[in-house]
Amino acid sequence: MATLRQINYHPFRVNIQNDQVHWTKSNHQNIEGLPQIIWQDNTTWSEANLWALEQATSFRSSIKTVRSNMSHLLAYAKWLESESIDWWQFPDRESERCLNRFRGALIQARNSGELAPSTASQRMAAVIRFYKWARDLGLISTEWPMWKDKFVGIKLTNQFGLEHTLKVASTNLAIPNRTVAGPVQLEDGLLPLSVKAMKEVLNFADENASKELALMLRIGFFTGLRIGSITDLKVSTLQNAITVPEVGIKTISVGPSAYPPVDTKFDVSGSVPIPNELLEMLLDYASSIRRLKRQSLSSENDQDLLFLSRFGNNYKADSSSAINVEMSRLRKLGLKSGVTVLRGFYFHRTRATYATELMKVALNAMPVADAVEFVKEACLHKDISTTMKYVKFIETSKLMKEASDAFTEAFMGLSRSKAVNE
Repeated sequence: MATLRQINYHPFRVNIQNDQVHWTKSNHQNIEGLPQIIWQDNTTWSEANLWALEQATSFRSSIKTVRSNMSHLLAYAKWLESESIDWWQFPDRESERCLNRFRGALIQARNSGELAPSTASQRMAAVIRFYKWARDLGLISTEWPMWKDKFVGIKLTNQFGLEHTLKVASTNLAIPNRTVAGPVQLEDGLLPLSVKAMKEVLNFADENASKELALMLRIGFFTGLRIGSITDLKVSTLQNAITVPEVGIKTISVGPSAYPPVDTKFDVSGSVPIPNELLEMLLDYASSIRRLKRQSLSSENDQDLLFLSRFGNNYKADSSSAINVEMSRLRKLGLKSGVTVLRGFYFHRTRATYATELMKVALNAMPVADAVEFVKEACLHKDISTTMKYVKFIETSKLMKEASDAFTEAFMGLSRSKAVNE
């Protein structure tokens, strides 16, 4: 199947002197870890790789965004190979076009629980962006019937409560993000697990997942770090953990300003609390024979990474697709084994669970304003509005439970009265 590889791109420019070609190093900045797609027959997907280079050199996208886009395009490339379809297959019959068929495959994967709703939406959007770029550059024909353009209106509310509608260009191939409906939408529309369900997931992962995934899930549940940050954790990050004076809790530093730096969303830097038991568990793993064998196979730049694949590669190189594959296998195995809590479970729900439970504890221990600020800092939220969703979720859930209990009591009372009368 197609693979995603990273190269260190060094820009050169060509000069013609005395009818001879000379290559000289360009003043443009080198790009470390530029993602490139290789087909199964070891040929390169030139158009897609050129798109990655254009994104990385335009300064409109960070290298993390480029890798994310290319990971979605890699999934598309793998699907094309599995279906024996060319990426330029656009016949008159709409149902036979490559993009329409891929959209159907994504929706099916979403509905079956193999893909998170947000992932399906983002994957289709990334593929469409690539085709639009290729069409604008004339790499593919503008006459091909690829999609139908449309405009959708998005309602926005400002801080004063005034609404306005923003028109956004879209296509008929876009996949709406069908998130879980609930009383309050948390980050990415995912709901937290109960503490009991969390323990079920961890126990099942300990017995059926790799050591690495089991530890990653623990980090997600007990620190709230995203998978992108977890796969970029360094052994030095753990060794440099500090103890907060007079409090006793330990924290690890993440973000671009940390030493060593650890990737975070929006490049937010901060200190994340970590339970001492989990910290010791991770340090033991860092010095285990299992990890040291992987470290011996890794490149010099990856030596300090906490998590490495069995071939010594870093997980972040493929935007965590290896983790997504193992998570999918774990869900399927869990459902076969009767572990129903794994139905609809995605890695990011570990973060929603952590933030919810942390907010419950904080609200019981300090004033609301202090609790919100504490959770905001612990979860590295960019905006306080994201943190406030957890307060509202907890309050709404409590009210719903009270209403449910009252309804049940009233219903049972009516049922008993009816039974007596009969």
